[in-house]
Amino acid sequence: MRIVFIGTVEFSKRALQRLIELDARVVGVCTKKQSNFNSDFADLRPLCKKKKIPIKLVKDINSKDNYDWIKSLNPDIIFCFGWSNLLKKKILTLPPMGVLGFHPSKLPKNRGRHPLIWALALGLKKSASTFFFMDEGADSGTILSQKEFKILPSDDAKTLYNRVVNTALIQLNNFLSHLEKKTYRTIKQNHKISNTWRKRTKADGKIDFRMTSQSIYNLVRALTKPYVGAHISYKEKEIIVWRVEIIKNKQNNIESGKVLDINGDKILVKTYDGAVRITNHEFKKLPNIGEYL
Repeated sequence: MRIVFIGTVEFSKRALQRLIELDARVVGVCTKKQSNFNSDFADLRPLCKKKKIPIKLVKDINSKDNYDWIKSLNPDIIFCFGWSNLLKKKILTLPPMGVLGFHPSKLPKNRGRHPLIWALALGLKKSASTFFFMDEGADSGTILSQKEFKILPSDDAKTLYNRVVNTALIQLNNFLSHLEKKTYRTIKQNHKISNTWRKRTKADGKIDFRMTSQSIYNLVRALTKPYVGAHISYKEKEIIVWRVEIIKNKQNNIESGKVLDINGDKILVKTYDGAVRITNHEFKKLPNIGEYL
């Protein structure tokens, strides 16, 4: 089975490495030299060079030049893992077996953008790792493999990302031979129960201390590294917050956003229903007790 691989993030790199370990026949790789869009960007060139896999650096995956290059490799299937741009029909229909994509949610629910960030920000307790055959829609094709995973209260963007990757690699181990032998089965998605998460904006990452403590905690852990971080506005500047703790506080006569205490570089702030302690942040000068964030 001849595989053309498309990807440009850390998961792409891990998946490509696993395919190589499984002796899969990867005949070419399309990737990017760099990406300002993907915070988890990974350079696939060293791995391809080491394994002598032909590589094509692309900007527009759907261009005639890139289409012709992929076609020249005569792939049976394309694996597209960790790619932010939709593939057009001419590429989707190029390989006889189709294009296998990946989405870290329990499809058909939660299609669309930023699935791990939204899952944490919304406080979901579980999600899933899903491989599916891509069509012209967004995350709407038939499912090849789906495996649930738990989202723990202690999880943040990094730990959840790692859990998704590890789950997906186990799935890859399990279904690769079925693809090669053509003994795999697929499941059609029930579009009636689907929803699509929208693209997040910068405003979605702003902490408003009128939110509940749990909502603030969820937002911060969703956007922490490797992502851009949640932020607050303080004296007309944006301050990144990487980690907070939920603190019980029953004082209901204190306004949200008031700084209650400073201990070292840790900042205790009143929320709608309690307080949070900011434990990792980018304040160059700490606020004063009694100020508002």
